Amino acid sequence: MREAGVLAAVFSLPGRYGIGDFGINSYRFIDFLKRTNVKIWQVLPLNPVGFGNSPYQPFSSFAGEPLYIDLAALHSEGLLPELPPAFRKHAKSVDYEAVRAYKEPYFREAFKNFKGGEDYEAFRSEEWVYLYAVFRVLASHNYNASWFYWKEEDRDWIKDRSRDLSAYQEEIDYQIFLQYMFRKQWTALKKYANDSGISIMGDIPFYVGENSLDVWMNQEEFRLNEQGFPIEIAGVPPDYFSADGQRWGNPIYDWEHMKANGFRFWKERMLHTAEMYDLVRIDHFRAFDSYWVIPASSPTAIVGEWKYAPGYELFDQLLPMIPDTGIVAEDLGEMRQEVYWLRDHYQFPGMNVLQFTWFDRHFDLRENMITYTGTHDNNTIAGWYRTLTPKEKRSIRYKLDIPGGNDRDVSRALVRAALNGPTNRTVIAVQDILGLGGEGRVNTPSTVGSPNWEWKMDSLAPLLREEERFRKAVQESGRG
Repeated sequence: MREAGVLAAVFSLPGRYGIGDFGINSYRFIDFLKRTNVKIWQVLPLNPVGFGNSPYQPFSSFAGEPLYIDLAALHSEGLLPELPPAFRKHAKSVDYEAVRAYKEPYFREAFKNFKGGEDYEAFRSEEWVYLYAVFRVLASHNYNASWFYWKEEDRDWIKDRSRDLSAYQEEIDYQIFLQYMFRKQWTALKKYANDSGISIMGDIPFYVGENSLDVWMNQEEFRLNEQGFPIEIAGVPPDYFSADGQRWGNPIYDWEHMKANGFRFWKERMLHTAEMYDLVRIDHFRAFDSYWVIPASSPTAIVGEWKYAPGYELFDQLLPMIPDTGIVAEDLGEMRQEVYWLRDHYQFPGMNVLQFTWFDRHFDLRENMITYTGTHDNNTIAGWYRTLTPKEKRSIRYKLDIPGGNDRDVSRALVRAALNGPTNRTVIAVQDILGLGGEGRVNTPSTVGSPNWEWKMDSLAPLLREEERFRKAVQESGRG
């Protein structure tokens, strides 16, 4: 079955309060997808953003980012007496610090007016919920430093959980409230998408954040020293994106320990993820076969070695637990053949990024694959086209039968080419539907901080102006 999808981070949608959230514009975006016969909405991780506001360095694999909570919905529920006035409504980038400062007082007001109920009590009984709330509260009382820098009594609380935390109970309850409202609003939005015939594809990073509840409460699952500092860290060697490689800093899994306990951590993580999404793209899938290990003391990713993971053993135990969740393997870059054998053994679709393979005559393009115009780590199609040589540009225009035209015309033609390709699924980045240049880029690998993870639409109007053109392209490609 041929399907079309759109990649759009929630934070990149227009928002009344300076960031895309679970409010009215998310529902209107789903309506746009339905009208254009799109069957998949792919999002980036929705977990609490960590270092550099990156969703790939989250504070937890289970918790959600409170900034996505819609204030208007809190007002509709009676938790806020008045609708908060708009804030940075037409901003073209997310100022995380400013948005957090604006929403926080309203979150606290809603919390004071919240009465709870059976659903809330059931939610807060999940083990991770209380522990995450404790994690965030203790972090705030340690100047928001990473957990391994906390005062010893706070850092070691997780080991026996015996110290009385009653003095922090109100703050703990507040954090639980935020997570409950996140889950409630996301569940409603996902149901709306599913009822509209649209599946949600989530994104789970292979590694977890160093400063996270995941590591703090599961220290034995990682290669750490006695103080909790990583002995080895993750990344990739020098590649297309960086001559020094990418030094991500995530702690390395202790696979022998994981095998001994039946991969408990991964099972719990994937079960939770399967509740959140219909499809799951696993970022850095290759590490289930082989992964780059960097000494924690190394300033770059140049020094390191390849080690091997028990991918088959893990998936043999994991997949029967999530039979209705589709897995997508992010298999980009240079791979050893064994990675593809692992992917194909379980019939996971891989990825084809048009920008990487357009000029590659030898690339093996298969039906069981998802074609992308670009991912969150790529330039936009128009931005990529502008970087090409005159000869390469002429080659593209000739193949697309566009003798002239501007960058937007070429971008639209490349979107059509991606949709018309042979893969069962094609996912178009929302920036490419809009025909944006480099100003629409979400992230540049090996860089930290602004403008990464900040791009957002200031309005849905430009996207709606492209609706009929995009709908026709999807229809003519035989998708939807």
